[in-house]
Amino acid sequence: MWKIGIGFLVFAGLALFILSKGGDIDMGGEKHGAEATSADHAPATPAAVAPAAAPAPVAAASAASAAP
Repeated sequence: MWKIGIGFLVFAGLALFILSKGGDIDMGGEKHGAEATSADHAPATPAAVAPAAAPAPVAAASAASAAP
């Protein structure tokens, strides 16, 4: 039984050492909304995505209505 306790302490010490050397590690769990964004990752703006997606459905709809 004492071997399990020693093993746990060694493993916990190793885990804390690795986490302390890891840099910016967030152990806060899941993030949603504004707090999920990071300065490293710039989110894609909807304005940049919408113009590329809008012409394709319009062209497909006009081609379908032109054929009798």
